[in-house]
Amino acid sequence: MNLITRDELRTKLQRGDDFKLVMPLSRFAYGAKHIPTSLQFESVDETLAALDAEDEIVVYCAGVYCAASIYAYRLLERAGYTRVRRYAGGIADWEDAGYPLERGAREATSEGSPGERSRPGRSTRASRTRLSFKRPRSLCA
Repeated sequence: MNLITRDELRTKLQRGDDFKLVMPLSRFAYGAKHIPTSLQFESVDETLAALDAEDEIVVYCAGVYCAASIYAYRLLERAGYTRVRRYAGGIADWEDAGYPLERGAREATSEGSPGERSRPGRSTRASRTRLSFKRPRSLCA
């Protein structure tokens, strides 16, 4: 598993690097707090439609013992995404460092969900299939 440290992630955000930061937790958890620029998707289909296999992607969740980012990482890897990294510390580590967090959900744009864009051969219609990498809250506490 390819990991990224808190400092590496912060540097990428400060530089404005072109990558997708994905929080694979519920809309409620995302609304409570998330790292700025993060994306959150409601289904596997929506996630795969919004991300290109060539994108650099960083996944994270609540903290080191939260398994959601591991499941997301593996799902993307199996789907052919090769530039995926996991920020294992997640929100807890980010917050402990005093780095900024955002609260509230992103509003969808006229193109669809946050971060979603139309790509040939992929449907932009979000399916309501639940994300397979979401796990019970007890794993992410």
